Formats: sequence, structure tokens, C-alpha cells
Amino acid sequence: MSLISNLKPGGKHGVPSNESRDPIGYLVAGLNRLAQTDLLDKVRLRKPAEQAVFSVTRTGFKTMTNASRTFAKAGQKGQPGTRPTPAAASGVFDLTPGEDEQMLVDVVTEFADEVVRPAAFEADKECAAPDALLKSSLEIGLPILGVPESLGGVSEERSAMAGTLVAEALAKGDMGLAVATLAPGSVATAIGLWGTDAQQQTYLPAFTGDEVPAAALALSEPTVLFDVLSPSTTAKKSGDGYVLSGTKSLVARGDHAELFVVGAQLDGKPVLFLVESSTEGLSIEGDPAMGVRAASLTKLVLENVKVPADAVLGATDGSTYTECVRLSRLAWCALAVGTAQAVLDYVTPYVKEREAFGEPIANRQSVAFMVANIAIELQGMRLLTYRAASRAAAGKDFSREVALARKACTDKGMQIGLDGVQLLGGHGFVKEHPVERWYRDLRAIGIMEGTVLV
Repeated sequence: MSLISNLKPGGKHGVPSNESRDPIGYLVAGLNRLAQTDLLDKVRLRKPAEQAVFSVTRTGFKTMTNASRTFAKAGQKGQPGTRPTPAAASGVFDLTPGEDEQMLVDVVTEFADEVVRPAAFEADKECAAPDALLKSSLEIGLPILGVPESLGGVSEERSAMAGTLVAEALAKGDMGLAVATLAPGSVATAIGLWGTDAQQQTYLPAFTGDEVPAAALALSEPTVLFDVLSPSTTAKKSGDGYVLSGTKSLVARGDHAELFVVGAQLDGKPVLFLVESSTEGLSIEGDPAMGVRAASLTKLVLENVKVPADAVLGATDGSTYTECVRLSRLAWCALAVGTAQAVLDYVTPYVKEREAFGEPIANRQSVAFMVANIAIELQGMRLLTYRAASRAAAGKDFSREVALARKACTDKGMQIGLDGVQLLGGHGFVKEHPVERWYRDLRAIGIMEGTVLV
């Protein structure tokens, strides 16, 4: 049997048997096989070999992320794009979903229950969403939820309310997988909301086709006391384009993404830029986090990345960027509501069935009050989030409402996760039960500023 045959794909953590390795893959596999023997120790080459594996892997990883489809330029430069119309105001704050919204929520809820929840444990452990799950999310139309109908999407009006309901339903299955499936649609929604005709005609056909590209927002940065409205990443005018430099963090599936929406400081104002992954100077590094692990979070490093003048998404006065941040925060509030609901749904039957001292622990007043408090705070989180979403969908100012929702979801969401772990006692500390994962995920709400929006 040849050496190449021995290094073919397969195995517990290898490439699937129906795929093939490139030359770098064979080299890394060979070095890995060599590292498992004691030959290196005998000839005192262990350290040099480990350094070689590290260098080859790092270089190969960066090379792979620079591969991207070519987005064919189309549309008219400088012409405004198609915009979704604001949702009609009913005059009252009605929380009852419309017929179309309810149908969408039912489909996504079924997907979350039957596909997302069963895959969550392994996805969290592997820090990756299953390919089959990602493909299934495309079939139910998640990437085109916020794209106007005239551009091939399903939205007749601004989709903030529908997006909020979908994010909540998905997060009841798993927050990490929800982020992984929603990330491409966030970029498509951003282009639908703020893109020019050229940007919409260039990029949106890919999201409405059969081969939807992985894509993500990149707003967060790995700096102390990071202020999302004042990014450290810079954009400088250079000839007929711009040069971007900086590092973005917590970018969902960045190693697979073909298109990014990057936030950068331009002339003292935060601005959004469309950056294709094949652009020279762009590289990806792993950035695993405490929670939301199934989203395969990464760092996006920009080293003098040159983009054309028409890469600017929306206005350059900071207004588009600020609205993007608010819609992203709203999406994270919806994810918090869904995850907190999952905690409540799990602990309620648990405390009724778990017995201590000859009776269910739900009979203990302290336990009953703790579950009641979860339900009370969850309903408050939901009301504030829906209120912000309804104003955003109507095209009204929702800055105050989303600030209140984010504060409630950050504080009360973490408390709900903590109480869920506490109610399960020792079971809340082990991975056999999903509450510890939901607790880790809920701690992300006050930190994650980008990645998804509604």
C-alpha cells in the first residue's frame, strides 16, 4: 500500500471520505503521522517537527481562507438600491404575529426542534456547525429573509419583527447554531437595507441562488473596554479606493466566509465596508470563545487591505453603521429570549420530577420562586425586544427601546442562565444536561456587537 493511500481522508477527525486532500493536506497528515512515533525523540527532532507542523498549518489555513468565488460586477454604480418599505403601523402595540409571520415561526420552530437541538451538543464540542444543518437552513429561506422581494428575497417590508421571531425560535434549539445559520442572511439583509444598485446586483444573486456563500458581519474587536461605535480598525483614502487595517474578533464561520461587512473608522466616523475574502492582505485566525461555540468564531486580520471606492456600504457619516449596531443588538436580544425560554422549558418539568427528602423539589418555596422569577424576567425581556423590533420594522427611531432591551437581556439573561444551573444542582454543572451550555451562551449577549442582525 502506498504512502498516499495511508494518508487518504477518513478517521474520527479527518476529512470526509468522499472528499480529497490538497498537497498541503497530505503534508500535514504525513507530519502528523510522523509525530505519533518515537523516532523524532530518538533523533532529537521533536521541537523542529512541531514548529514545522505549526508553520505549515498556519500558512495553509490562511491560504484556504483567501479562496473565494468571483462576484460578477453588475448594476449601476452610484444609483440607490431597492429598499424594503416600512411595516404598516397598526396604531396599537399588538404582539400577535401576522399570518405570514406565524407560518414562518412554525417552520423555524420545527427546524429548531427536529434539526438544531439534536445537533447542538456535538456542534458545541467540535466548534462547528454540521454541513447538513447549514444546507437545511438554506432550504427554509433564512439567508433571504431580509432581502426585498423585488431582488429575489421574501420580504415585502422591513423584516425586523419577522427576523426577531425567527432568531428567538432558532435560539430555543441552540444559540451557537442559530448564529451560524443566521450570519449569511445578516450580510444579505445589510446589503438589502443600505446597498447601492451595483452592490445589490453584484452580491444578492448569490444569496438567492442554490450556492449561498458563507458571510458575516465583523464589528467586534479584541481590545479592552471596546466601544463598538468607535472601532480601532481604520480606513484611509488611497487613490480611487480605501486601505483597511485592523483586527476583528468573534466573526462567525470566518474561515468559510466569502464576504464580510467590516466596520472601520473613516475620517473620524464609523463606516461599513464590503470586503471579499479573496482580497489580498486578509487572513483568518481561530478565536474560540466560552459560548456560542458552534458558530466557529474567528478573528479577521486586515493588513493594508485595499478595497475599491464602491465597497462602502451605506452612508459615511456614521448613521448606517449606528443603525447596523442597533439591529445587531436587537438580534442578540432575540437570541437571548429564545435561549432563556429553552432554560425555562427545561427546568420547569425537571423541578417537578426531581425528588429530595421524599418530595419534588418544586414543592420547596425557594425553588418555586426561582422558576417564577425566570418566567417573569423572560417575559420582560420579550416585551422590550418585541417593542424595539416593532419600531425598527416601522422605520421609527428605536434607539431607546433597543438600549432598554439590551440592558434587560444582558443582565436578566445571565441571571436566568445562572438560576437554571442552580436549579439543576450537580446536573447543571455537567454536559449531560444542556443548561450549562445555555448559561455559557447567554453570557455573550452583552459582548457580541456584530455577527448577526435583523
